[in-house]
Amino acid sequence: MKSLLTLFLAFITITSFAQKDFEGQATYMSKTTMDMSRFGNQMSEQQKKQIMARMKNFLEKTYTLSFNRNESSFKEDVKLDAPGSSGPRWGASNGQGSIYKNLKEREMIEDVEQFSKRFLVVEPMDQPKWELGTESKKIGQYTVYKATMTTVDNKIDWGGIFRRGRRNQAKDSTNTEDKEEVKMLNVTAWYTPQIPVSSGPESYWGLPGLILEINADRTTMLCTEIIINPSESIEIEKPKKGKKVSREEYNKIIKVKTEELKERFQNRRRGGGRGF
Repeated sequence: MKSLLTLFLAFITITSFAQKDFEGQATYMSKTTMDMSRFGNQMSEQQKKQIMARMKNFLEKTYTLSFNRNESSFKEDVKLDAPGSSGPRWGASNGQGSIYKNLKEREMIEDVEQFSKRFLVVEPMDQPKWELGTESKKIGQYTVYKATMTTVDNKIDWGGIFRRGRRNQAKDSTNTEDKEEVKMLNVTAWYTPQIPVSSGPESYWGLPGLILEINADRTTMLCTEIIINPSESIEIEKPKKGKKVSREEYNKIIKVKTEELKERFQNRRRGGGRGF
């Protein structure tokens, strides 16, 4: 009953703003943890700490979500690498990528560059199956409510790609079938009806208010600043430059290219050359 009341009040809030021009920007801090236990006793605790320090720029990022009632654009705030820092360049952003969502047309486009090629990953926006809870808390000045869902994680699993390569070496060469495991993702969102926008960070949306916090797998995204109706109008541009592909097509392209790089790297090592 409380859940229905929360939803009812949220939709009243959104309806009250429906006839007003409404736009803003939200800043999110993203932090991802690594499962260092998979290395077991192969590394000392000091070595593990050194790896985490080197990976900091990859695991901790800042994003800006620009939004109005119908559209949003989620983009990483790119910073220059500190001297001596290192990390996986395939995980770094060149400042060009974004995730564009159009709530009216139900279209999502991820603008991403990989292997020196620009892609527009186009996905339909099927209504997420959120379960609304009654639990609430404060994030800054906003009251947020909890929502959860379990969904299929169809994003690239970079770690899995490289681990899969090692497993495949031990497989029977006559077994040509390589079945992909379906990875399910448990997601917890905290949204506020005080900001009547059904959007959020990354690809998340579909709640009666802006999502201010997301917890998914080992990643947490937390909103740290919000500007509503700034003095200068916000322009949200739909990505147009790049090769249009579906999520499935994009994943296949990246896996093939990664396998090619791994094979080239292994050939260099066998030939006595240096790797990447």
